[in-house]
Amino acid sequence: MVYNSAAEDFVVDVRLGGMVPDQDALPDVLPTDRLLVSGKAVPAVRSELREIPNTRAALAVGATWAELLGVMTAAAWLNNPLMYGVAFIEGGRSVMKLNILGHEAAHRTLFSNRKANDFVGRWVLSYPGWSPFDLYRRTHINHHRDEFGPKEPDTGLYANYPITKASMKRKLVRDATGQSGWRLLKGLGRAAKKGKGKTHARRILGVQAGSFVVATALGHPLMWIFCWFGPYMTYWRVINRLRSISEHGGMTRSQDRRETTHHVEQHQLAKFFMVPFSVGWHLAHHVDMGVPCWNLEKFHAELVESGYVTPAYTWPSYRSLWKALAAG
Repeated sequence: MVYNSAAEDFVVDVRLGGMVPDQDALPDVLPTDRLLVSGKAVPAVRSELREIPNTRAALAVGATWAELLGVMTAAAWLNNPLMYGVAFIEGGRSVMKLNILGHEAAHRTLFSNRKANDFVGRWVLSYPGWSPFDLYRRTHINHHRDEFGPKEPDTGLYANYPITKASMKRKLVRDATGQSGWRLLKGLGRAAKKGKGKTHARRILGVQAGSFVVATALGHPLMWIFCWFGPYMTYWRVINRLRSISEHGGMTRSQDRRETTHHVEQHQLAKFFMVPFSVGWHLAHHVDMGVPCWNLEKFHAELVESGYVTPAYTWPSYRSLWKALAAG
């Protein structure tokens, strides 16, 4: 089978299932009195899990922007290499956090008011984070309806694992040196000229151009280039790949979400650099995509309590999973 993936931008031979856990790690325990056969909670429990905490979401959006602007202001004021390095890292984390919250809005689980959810998702999160909100929403739903099915948008990113260490290194070098980012940026430029996505591409580029103009007017155009555009082209690409393959690398098409999605034990360092806002509880998100990210840990606890998630299924750390993904 051959698949042309926009995520990788070249044709790859698809080999799925190389990282699926053994069946003894996936006990058949559903349904229970609290979970349905699909893993979703029964209606009484589900209504609580799907409750959207608007205030918490608003604080997260505001804090993300305050942190980014605060660090960049401090770097401009102190004007020393160490602080610029901190600002570079913060720029990458901020692109990541904007996209994670934009993903939440794409699921309509950021704010309970749909107009507010979509406005913030587009203009406050996704366009500043270089993401086409509406196009992403339309393609991402296929990722949830049928992981690794014929309409899965990211099969090329997840397929063929485990790979060799040399192959993993090549991928990460392309990401870290801006090669992957440049390919995606050229695609964004082409989309802005013609095609169905031109409106979305123009909005993204317009928001980015506007932020560059503001930075220039404030006397810090290099701050925008080094601490915003640069991290998007490099740091974010590395983090996005590592997180993505940690979610689905080498898994396969199945009705059992444990065969489509990894679960990794959550630690504070990973939460800070790669999986903020509880998005590391990714299996729970795929079992029920209507549960807001803030409630995923609680839902995961339900899955553990039922016996659906076992220690044998759980990776102890992201590093342990990455080593296994590059053990071919």
